[in-house]
Amino acid sequence: MAKSKFDKVLSQKDILVIAFGAMIGWAWVVSTGDWIRNAGTIGAIIAFLIGGIMIYFVGLTYAELTPAMPQCGGEHVFSYKALGPTASFICTWEIILGYASIAAFEACAFPTVLTWLFPKFLQGYMYTIGGFKVYASWVAVAVIAAICVLVLNIVGTKTAAIVQTVLTVIIAAAGILLVVGSLKSGNLSNVKSSAFAAQTGSPFTNLGGILTVAVMTPFYFVGFDVIPQAAEEVNVPYRKLGKIMLLSIILAFIFYAAVVFAVGYVLPVSKMSETSLPSADAMKIAFNSSAMAKVLIIGGVSGIITSWNAFLMGGSRAVYSMAESKMLPNWFGKLSEKHKTPVNALLFIGLVTIIAPFFGRKMLTWIVDAGSLAVCIAYMMVSLSFLVLRIKQPKMNRPYKVKHGKLVGVLAVIMSGIFMLLYIVPLPFANSALVWQEWIWFGSWAVLGCVFYFRCKARFGEAFASHIDVELDSNLM
Repeated sequence: MAKSKFDKVLSQKDILVIAFGAMIGWAWVVSTGDWIRNAGTIGAIIAFLIGGIMIYFVGLTYAELTPAMPQCGGEHVFSYKALGPTASFICTWEIILGYASIAAFEACAFPTVLTWLFPKFLQGYMYTIGGFKVYASWVAVAVIAAICVLVLNIVGTKTAAIVQTVLTVIIAAAGILLVVGSLKSGNLSNVKSSAFAAQTGSPFTNLGGILTVAVMTPFYFVGFDVIPQAAEEVNVPYRKLGKIMLLSIILAFIFYAAVVFAVGYVLPVSKMSETSLPSADAMKIAFNSSAMAKVLIIGGVSGIITSWNAFLMGGSRAVYSMAESKMLPNWFGKLSEKHKTPVNALLFIGLVTIIAPFFGRKMLTWIVDAGSLAVCIAYMMVSLSFLVLRIKQPKMNRPYKVKHGKLVGVLAVIMSGIFMLLYIVPLPFANSALVWQEWIWFGSWAVLGCVFYFRCKARFGEAFASHIDVELDSNLM
């Protein structure tokens, strides 16, 4: 046993807004029209319900494991205890890819918003990648924002949490305004005409549309699992950690479903292809005001920062935990003496977000899809760890114990496994499987992981994959 090196600075409110803010992000502003066009208004809500059920069952396994092992790294510790060092390396390396890819995506989303607010923002054409024109102004703003978010996380976890709280309130307010405005100005005929993507034809057409959206939802629900990454920094009774994670998942589903319905209620599906931001246009129609459309976009900008902030925080803790176990070079395990933050791990994830904008948005879409598969793999391994620990360590202290644990664990493994397969196996009626460019990114990350794995194993010898449990805080038991 060893004492934690982190300061316990995160309150119950802090971890709720970190998780919720990470999940709702920016996608609800830019992607709602795509969801409705692919699956229909009701179909998209069903798709989020399908994804939400899977995430909730996975969340139940996290809810039990996190209070039982409240240590930095979350998945790293769970899978290590249950499945051993190699499986732990794979599980943690995959979740890092998921976090890094989302953070990189947000780095590109930020300047994209400015192009909507300021039509003349794009200046200094540089080159084209994947059909996307990269401009110097676009890259410069993204890089400056990436440096600011990185510095915010380095100077202190509590500072980052305060910013997260303020921005999450802005997001929620913008979403609530959209829903309230839609109830006043919407028309039920819009929902009826776009309930599902195909009003006629084979049922498989609608099912394919729903699955196409459903397979995206793990990406939109990622974020609750940031809580176990920073568990050593949480000053909350352990038994409450699981409940807060589950609450954040429920709130995220309600938010997504409400926004989808609001946009579909106000905006005819025929007009969604005519605009780059259907949710902003829906807000404009709901209040008959262009200014209100900008209010919604401000909410979206806040969502970019909350997701970016949370995944930089979570990804860095996962990297740090692997370095502490000698699965990554010692450099990644440096902790700032002044701020008690994993500074080099933050620099690693932060560097990804600084470099990402130079590759344009199209390439980032490929990275995000590869990261979504990685997240599903990690979720399945955590769910399997939950089951194994129920058998191997039935007497483990579990401050929050899930009822019908074996059934929950089996369902979580099956559901996350099905989602994983949807990314791998092409279906004739759904566009869910990764394309070859995405497989290159996924494979490249796997190769990099193999390099770290074998080099660290050779360098550290018996110390490789050594794990020391952290003393639990008796005041939080």
